Amino acid sequence: MSESDDSLSSNVPEYSVSEISGAIKRTLESGFGRVRVRGEITELKRYPSGHVYLSLKDQGGKISGVIWRGSVSRLGLKPENGIEVIATGRVSAYGERSSYQLIIDRISFAGEGALLAKIEKLRQTLLAEGLFDPERKKPLPFLPRLIGVVTSSQGAVLHDIRTTIARRFPRSVLVWPVAVQGEGAAAQIAAAIEGFVHLPQRPDIMIVARGGGSLEDLMAFNDERVLRAVAACPIPLISAVGHETDTTLIDYVSDRRAPTPTAAAEMAVPLRSELIADMAHRTARLTGALARQIQAARGRFDRAVAQLPDLPSLLENARMRLDDRGQRLDLALPMVATRARSALVAIERRIPAPELLIERRRSIVEIRENALRGAVRHLMQARQNAFERQRLSPESVLGAIRLQRARLEGSVGRLEAVSPLAVLARGYALVQDASGKPITQATSLPQGGKISVRFADGVRKGRLDPSSDEPPQGEFSL
Repeated sequence: MSESDDSLSSNVPEYSVSEISGAIKRTLESGFGRVRVRGEITELKRYPSGHVYLSLKDQGGKISGVIWRGSVSRLGLKPENGIEVIATGRVSAYGERSSYQLIIDRISFAGEGALLAKIEKLRQTLLAEGLFDPERKKPLPFLPRLIGVVTSSQGAVLHDIRTTIARRFPRSVLVWPVAVQGEGAAAQIAAAIEGFVHLPQRPDIMIVARGGGSLEDLMAFNDERVLRAVAACPIPLISAVGHETDTTLIDYVSDRRAPTPTAAAEMAVPLRSELIADMAHRTARLTGALARQIQAARGRFDRAVAQLPDLPSLLENARMRLDDRGQRLDLALPMVATRARSALVAIERRIPAPELLIERRRSIVEIRENALRGAVRHLMQARQNAFERQRLSPESVLGAIRLQRARLEGSVGRLEAVSPLAVLARGYALVQDASGKPITQATSLPQGGKISVRFADGVRKGRLDPSSDEPPQGEFSL
């Protein structure tokens, strides 16, 4: 080496590794200060210590970044791989690895286009799962006893909800305060919804609300954790996020969407004055209808009463008919007895004389005996003919005899039915004078005369009582 080269080398400053690393670090930190870097998050890693490491890349390069544990809760959104963001922080160097990195303390989405693209992607996923179906919507209770509210404890939203409920129909309100924007807001909102479900006294209806803001401010209500908590909530839920023109994904999953928090409170409870007026109107209509029903029923009752007969007159007519029937019955009984007595006398008069009866009996007996002899002779002749001809068996002959006997007994029975003795056997008696002549009239009885009375089983003789003043009705002894 020449003397000139040695002199040049001796003029170059000499640094240790630590010195050069520190110089570079100071140069980077002083030269750039706070910067905003736009890029897509990649290689995101979360460590148990709470620090988050990631990289930002674009088409031409990549830079490492770190988020210290104390800054994670103040980021403004949850970092995820694949989203384009604007990271705010400072550039620093790490001497042990001879590398530099961006120390990030705030992250925001890189324009509304990226936010909308992320929201649309999540919307399509939840739509395919059926979380927006109308069939899943639960009806709101008419008059809830307890209303749960998930919102920030600061601001006018909670005040508007409370005053509206107190004005319309005072109900109990249970508030679960949460952060409504920034890192960790989505986790708090989801935890509040799930917490209301597990309370011992569960609210009848729930309101999730916040005021207006930018698209980034409302991103907590587009978070998947919040949306799935709302979909799984068994309590009817009203979403009231942002202004009337703002729309978030929670509006699609909730059971009802309100354009403002005040409108959500109006949906939750009815207006008490309107209920009172409606009840008064219904009471008036019911009273009028009831009065018309009573009037119509009274009219029908009056018409029915007018058509009823006069009960006293009916009873009087029935009593008169009863008296008339009784009087006619009193008069008719003697007449019936007289007619019966006359009929009996006529029957007695038609009874023949005893001699005629005896003669008729004798004739009947002779006829019966002759018929019986003829039948016996006929049977004997038939039997003789049968034996002679040897054509009839003894059984056939006996059968013929039984048949003839049955016929004969039938003839005898008919003859006995017309016998005078049969008439006497039915309770009648034949009265005769001493000469045997029948007596048919009471006036023909001789006073103190002898008479005979023929019964079915014999004759009894007697004399009329001569002491009687009335001969036709005199007594006699047998």
